[in-house]
Amino acid sequence: MPAVSRPKQIDVLMEKASKALTKTDYFEAEEIAARALGMARDARDFERMARIILPLQEARRQRTLQALDAGTITLPDAPVAEDAVIEPGCYLIQPPQVGADARRLRLRAIQRRIPVAVVCREPLTQIRLYPIVAIAPGVTVRTKIDPPADPEAPDLEWFVGAMNELGEFAVESLDQALTTIRRLDALLGRLEAIPESEKLHQALEETCRLAASEEQADGEAPPRTPRRTRR
Repeated sequence: MPAVSRPKQIDVLMEKASKALTKTDYFEAEEIAARALGMARDARDFERMARIILPLQEARRQRTLQALDAGTITLPDAPVAEDAVIEPGCYLIQPPQVGADARRLRLRAIQRRIPVAVVCREPLTQIRLYPIVAIAPGVTVRTKIDPPADPEAPDLEWFVGAMNELGEFAVESLDQALTTIRRLDALLGRLEAIPESEKLHQALEETCRLAASEEQADGEAPPRTPRRTRR
């Protein structure tokens, strides 16, 4: 039996992701679409990457909405143990915990199919701002925002604003001199750190389409004629 081509494998995965979305199995849809996105990047199939991002974004958006709909913001006073019960809802990770603790909590919850939204803040600065941070392997995104009106009981509006501001900063702080492919990979890394950011998904989709267009233009460009050297 002939081996299935990489594009066909990706298409099969995306068909499964679409079915999972239809069944409102958002965790399954996210997992499959994220796998397909990685395969498409490895294959430099930027057009397929662009098409994958929308269902991936929708799965993550629904997962985040489920966390917000729980209506709770938990401020853990210690890292969440591996065997701890994780309730659906929002989590504000605070010092002495760090971004790595927030990432572990998110990944553990996703693995267990529990909808959570996680924000990590660092110590209050001298000008009374909260640095908020998200990390992934080789990636750190950090910006500063106003603290909530009540630091002991932040509300959902502040929490959502913090998530959105971090995602917007992750896009706007990218070096504009980066090539399209390097920008694409930088966005992929930042999306790994802040998977709830709709702005990051949108920026990545636009960059994938640009990369696909540039590749097509390069493929259609006529070969250069070697310049003759006069003797």
